[in-house]
Amino acid sequence: MKASRITAVGLVAAAALWVLSGHLIPHETAESRAAGRPEAANEKLFRVAVIDTSVVPHSRKLVLSGRTEADRKVALTARTGGVLTELKVKRGQQVKQGEVIAILSDDAREAQVAQARALFNQRRTELEARRKLIEQGTLPKLELVNLESQFKASEAGLAGAEAERDRGIVRAPWDGVITDVPAEVGGAAFSMAGKEVATMVALDPMLAVVEVSERKLAGINVGDTAKVRLVTGQVAEGKIRFVSKSASQSTRTYRVEAELKNADGVIPDGITAEVSVLLAPVPLTRVPRSALTFSSGGDLGVRAVDGESKVQFHRVSVHEDEQTYMWLDGVPQGARVIVQGQDFVREGQRVEAVAAVANTAKR
Repeated sequence: MKASRITAVGLVAAAALWVLSGHLIPHETAESRAAGRPEAANEKLFRVAVIDTSVVPHSRKLVLSGRTEADRKVALTARTGGVLTELKVKRGQQVKQGEVIAILSDDAREAQVAQARALFNQRRTELEARRKLIEQGTLPKLELVNLESQFKASEAGLAGAEAERDRGIVRAPWDGVITDVPAEVGGAAFSMAGKEVATMVALDPMLAVVEVSERKLAGINVGDTAKVRLVTGQVAEGKIRFVSKSASQSTRTYRVEAELKNADGVIPDGITAEVSVLLAPVPLTRVPRSALTFSSGGDLGVRAVDGESKVQFHRVSVHEDEQTYMWLDGVPQGARVIVQGQDFVREGQRVEAVAAVANTAKR
């Protein structure tokens, strides 16, 4: 009995000592062990690659599709009646200003010119012969006035007859290219003026015409430089010469014309063209296209690291797409934009930022 009691008392005493030891002598916990390690003072941060950015003035490029258009087009018509006796041009031929295109013959007009010239010569001879007699006093001076009036009338009659004859000659109004010749020599007699003989266009200068929406019109001004790329691969440069102030009723767009030099005529009329216009410079930031991401709320923007190594989100708007790089509005001056790792961090998170080198992210 004594032995069993002694054993029981010993077990109770041992349990009591073990309980008391937890209060008197602190045990090592996981927290205390972690606190005792030096590396616990520095939390392991996620590493992201960043680039330094700056806001700079940038001339945005507005690219529009359009077509080329000849500066001037005209249908050459007969100004009087007659028979087409000579046709001096053919399609595709280049002509100079004043060059004869066609001749309409009319015997009546030639007869009128001959009659008017005969009367003119008669009046001139009479005036010269009687002027001496008047100066000698043989004839009264009042007759000189009548003779001069008759001579002037005959001179005007001859000029009118010659002008009517010349109306049968169709000439080029300016330098250009003949595009169509619907008339035929001797094919028909023109019974009235207005019959079309040929059509021509002026290829220098050539116009590049585009239709601009009302939202983009504000940045285009007369005198701005325009670069034109034709569907054939040709590239030309010119100036904006006309910006319409009235919208098309059907498309609600505005006509814009760029003038291109085309002295050699290599730019054809009516070909598809892509017109690039540099707009007025605005403050923008250039960042890699891959840096764009979405916030938790679905907004498009970029993530950056602030001075406390915390992640910030900046909502942006895209102004120009250069395929590899984007010009953005909304990025603060001097922001350190995350270009690698931005999709694995969130706003307010502390990160380790390293400079991006050769498009390689270090983590």
